[in-house]
Order: sequence, then C-alpha cells, then structure tokens
Amino acid sequence: MSSHREAPEISKDPVADGTDVYAFVSPDRPDTVTLIANFIPLQKPDGGPNFYEFGDDVLYEIHVNNDRRPAADLTYQFRFHTEVRNPNTFLYNTGPISDIADTTWNRPQYYSVTEVRDGEKRVLGKNLPCPPVNVGPRSLPDYAAVARQAKVNLPGGKKVFAGQRADAFHVDLGSIFDLGALRPFNEAHLISMPEMNGRNAVQSYNVHTIAIQVPIDQLTRDGSRPHDPMLKKSVIGVWATASRRKSRVFDAASGTYVGVGPWQQVSRLGNPLFNEVVVPMASKDKWNVEPPAGDAAYEQYVNHPELAGLLPVLYPGVFPNLKAYDKPRADLHAILLTGIPTGVVPGFQNYTGDTPADMLRLNVAIPPSESPNDLGLVAGDAAGFPNGRRIDDDVVTIELRAIAGLTIPLVDPSFTPDGATSAIQDGTSNTNAKLLNHFPYLGLPGGGYQTEPGTTKAS
Repeated sequence: MSSHREAPEISKDPVADGTDVYAFVSPDRPDTVTLIANFIPLQKPDGGPNFYEFGDDVLYEIHVNNDRRPAADLTYQFRFHTEVRNPNTFLYNTGPISDIADTTWNRPQYYSVTEVRDGEKRVLGKNLPCPPVNVGPRSLPDYAAVARQAKVNLPGGKKVFAGQRADAFHVDLGSIFDLGALRPFNEAHLISMPEMNGRNAVQSYNVHTIAIQVPIDQLTRDGSRPHDPMLKKSVIGVWATASRRKSRVFDAASGTYVGVGPWQQVSRLGNPLFNEVVVPMASKDKWNVEPPAGDAAYEQYVNHPELAGLLPVLYPGVFPNLKAYDKPRADLHAILLTGIPTGVVPGFQNYTGDTPADMLRLNVAIPPSESPNDLGLVAGDAAGFPNGRRIDDDVVTIELRAIAGLTIPLVDPSFTPDGATSAIQDGTSNTNAKLLNHFPYLGLPGGGYQTEPGTTKAS
C-alpha cells in the first residue's frame, strides 16, 4: 500500500511501479508547490551488486490539471540514461565517492526534464545527475553531501531532484492483508487474536523519488497566485504515470530489451490506496493503463466500497450504523473523484468538476499549516490530505476512518458514525527516516552496510 505492488502486472515491473504521489504548498517556500512521485517499491538498502535505479526505457511523468477537465494541461516528463565507466568490473563503485562527479562511481545515471504545456514541449534541463544509491559508509563517507549535489535549480525558480530516498509511507502490510486485521483491534476481529501495536512494514525500505518544485503562478491556468481558497482557479489536480514503448524486443547481442513503437502507459497513481483497495483485482491492470478521464467506469467501487461492507463482517457488532447504511457514498465520491465542492467544509473546496477522475486535488491558496496535523482535513488542518497530500499525512488512518463512515455526515447529516470510527487505525506511525525541512523533503535513504536485516517467522 499506498500503491506498492498494487496490481498484478505492475508488481512484475517494479521499475515502472509508482508507489506514492505527493502535492503540497512548500512549507519553506509558500509561493511554490512541491510535486513528488515515488517509484520502485520496497527497496532493500543492501540489494547489491546491481543496485536500484530508474529505468532508461521508462517515461516518467507528473501531470497537472488546472481547468476543471480531467486531462493534463501541464506535464513534467523525465527520461533517464545510465552509463558504465569501467566495463571490466562487477563493482557499482571502485572506491569512495565524495563528489557526484567522481569516476569511482562506475554506474552513474543522468536524466532530462521536459515541460509539456498545452501540447508545447520545452526542455528544462538535460544530463542532470542522479545521486548514487546509499551503498555504505566506505563507499559514501558523507552521503548527505553527495546527495545535495543532485538538487538542481531549473529556469523560472523551479527545483528538481531525482534519486534514491527513504520511503516515508507507513502501513502495517502484514496485518491488513491478513484478512483485514488491525493489530490494535485484534480482539474484536472475527478471528480473534491478542491486541498489539502496529508494525510499519515499510520501515527501512527505500524508493526512487522524482521531485519538482514549481512556483504557483506557473501551475494555475491564468498564471496567477490565488489567495482566495474559494476561487475555481485555486485548485489543481495532480497524478503521475509511467509508460513503456508499445513493444519490446530482446536484443541477444546486448542481452537487453529494446523498446519499439509509441509510448503506452503502464502505471498510474493519484489518490493513495485508490487502485490498492478500491478497484477490484480483475480491473486493476486495466485501471493502470487508462487516463483519469475514464474513471466513471470505477464509480461503483467508490459509491459502494468493498471494504465498507467488510468492516462490519470482520468486526462483528462494532460497526452497526455502517452496516445499515446502503446509500451511495457521496462523501467518498467527492473526496476521491471530484474534489470537495463549496458548502461541505466551511471555507474550503478543492472541486475540479463533475467528471469523475482519480487525482490529488490541491487548493494552492491554502498556506502551509503552522501546526500540521497528520490527519489533515478531517482533523481541521485544511493544508493536509485530501487537500493534496503532504509527506507526513497519515493517509491510511484518514482513509480507513473515511471508509468506516466518519465523513458521511458531511453530506448526509442523518448518519451517525459508529463509536469506533474515530479510533480506527492500523497502529503505525512514521518511524521511517527523518524528513528534511527543505526540498526534496524526503529523508536520506537507508545505507546498505548500516541496515540490519529483519527476522522471518513462519508461525
């Protein structure tokens, strides 16, 4: 989860698998928005000698909608290429790396950034360096210093970074996918077990991050920086995709695949957990290759989510009000597919029109919170999810509570949430690497040498 291995086919292609998308007004540069797309899930830091890297044969894109139609008005494209400096060694690095340009790094990776605005392409940067992965203290005595060199300033006040980071998502994968169990509420489960704290299954794993920071007036339709949250132009939609060539041919001479033909989208991600727990398994692969404009086909799974029906079954007697509620879930439809219209939450809206489409919706006129609450909008912090998504937002808890009925009264005052709804959680917190207070905000990736492997228990 959030979208780590969320569909059968993309789970076989981790290089193109998007894990999380974030969009938020930058806390240290509130005249900008930071857009982040993570790929390549669940990277063990010690996974050498062929460490993780972006795919040279993948087109990575972050899309922005700013005209209330579920299509990209602005796209940032990222293409990568990898070099091998010494073809006669198996080593990723042949000595310590103290500078991003050191020739001791045997397999450097570079990338280009292209802006596509209303169909017009403009290259913003090329041959930009990725940092190496965090091999260990001998190979990278000062990893933070080398990684800082990969933060690049682009024209127009933009910043960009592409490289390995610590995954900041937290979730108890081992419990949730064991018949929908939440460890803090084990005793109430249909198959009762002793209660315990949640376990963050993502802790110690890395991801590959593409982050770009853009002035707000370059994201809005009219080129302004809105200050009134109730204006239509204050809201943008954001999602990320990965695409491969339509066909791949194996080149025996090089031992690699060569892409042929036009690009075909193979991965998509907007709201966290949408394809993971809303779309049924038989439709997940199809959802990944389609644009948000076609998401009306998945409305039924939002209006009547499977998990909302399972909770009263898995936790007998705990959710009687939810069990009796048979109306379409207008609250989830607004949160996930259209944005929240004016009049639902006082002083707030992030509505993008009637056409259902899964994407993050960010109201750029709402400034960063001085006291952020990781439960976001449901806890009164309008700068957090589902108003965009900050890195530290506890989206698992937020969405679990929403699905359990906490947000139904926003659109149906006759409904009273069950008493357990405001307490439901998976029991994890952000025990991952410490976040940075500046771009690209995600923490330094775990090092291969420093990371202690976990233990495996079969029973």
